[in-house]
Amino acid sequence: MYLWRKMALPFARWWCLCRWGAKRWGVAAGEARRGISFKLEEKTAHSSLALFRGDTGVKYGLVGLEPTKVALNVERFREWAVVLADTTVTSGRHYWEVTVKRSQHFRIGVADVDMSRDSCIGVDDRSWVFSYAQRKWYTMLANEKAPVEAVGQPEKVGLLLEYEAKKLSLVDVNQVSVVHTLQTDFRGPVVPAFALWDGELLTHSGIEVPEGL
Repeated sequence: MYLWRKMALPFARWWCLCRWGAKRWGVAAGEARRGISFKLEEKTAHSSLALFRGDTGVKYGLVGLEPTKVALNVERFREWAVVLADTTVTSGRHYWEVTVKRSQHFRIGVADVDMSRDSCIGVDDRSWVFSYAQRKWYTMLANEKAPVEAVGQPEKVGLLLEYEAKKLSLVDVNQVSVVHTLQTDFRGPVVPAFALWDGELLTHSGIEVPEGL
């Protein structure tokens, strides 16, 4: 009996740490079917961005907040209008949608959780995004753009992240079909990432991967 108790205590501590780690750093296995659920992380948001609707939406302000009035921290983007989500992904297939309101210039995708806060998503090689600018869609990686055809003015789009397959796909939510797939090079935890230079973006997460995707 004494030996069993001696062995059980370290195991209990290990189990608690595993549960804490899963909650803090990724999506628990039981939540994989439902998909990632996230909010936008205010402490990462550039001073030109404001969050709304319970931190699920982001809007751009031409002037934005005075940098001196924004809490200083090492996680905030300093040069570019970028904000990251608050939940990391380390495995599984996940799907979320983005409603676009009055925006003609934005980027949506995923990024390394520790990407440089002096960079912009799509500019470095640690983020993978779909960009909308000048009424056209592009993929972006390491500041190189490639056109994405057959996509018009967006009102709502979906993103499908397949971590193990190292794929990020842009989804037509009306047809429930993949428009374009971007091959990635994930090396660690990634988070949903957004950049915005006008209008608003509203995120919808905690959604099951639609059938057929």
